[in-house]
Amino acid sequence: MSATLSTIVRPAAIKRPGALTQLFSATFERIVRYFVCRAAIATLHALDDRALRDIGLERSEIEAAVYELIALSGQAKMS
Repeated sequence: MSATLSTIVRPAAIKRPGALTQLFSATFERIVRYFVCRAAIATLHALDDRALRDIGLERSEIEAAVYELIALSGQAKMS
């Protein structure tokens, strides 16, 4: 009975995610990030120039800001 109980309570090995699972997960995350960024860009392009200035952006800086290539005014510059 004790052998069976210890096996139930403490499994011999815990499986870690395999390489294929990690690859799928990374690919899925990139796909989601792509669509989130595209939605953010579309939303910012829909704003008028005054609203963009209020958040510290020029229309030409939208893509760079979404992909975090530039810092918005009031934030520390990226190195």
